[in-house]
Amino acid sequence: MVKIRLTRRGAKKRPFYRLVVADARSPRDGRFIEQLGYYDPLTDPATVKIDEEKTLRWLGQGAQPSDSARVLLKREGILERHAERKPASV
Repeated sequence: MVKIRLTRRGAKKRPFYRLVVADARSPRDGRFIEQLGYYDPLTDPATVKIDEEKTLRWLGQGAQPSDSARVLLKREGILERHAERKPASV
């Protein structure tokens, strides 16, 4: 299964996260398939930059966001746009 999740970067006590697509079996900060964006919680307000086109493509292919990634995608409005693109069930 392919997941969209956060990987931690940055120094001790100074976290910085990347939003990546990775195999669910790989470790949190291990190998990933593609980087989709980043999240910096220490700035005021928190900085979030996500490549919407890549993210929608991966969601369309069945990638499942983790809980923390889902919150960021919802905040940026990407999950709503993905729901609009999905064909309605008959």
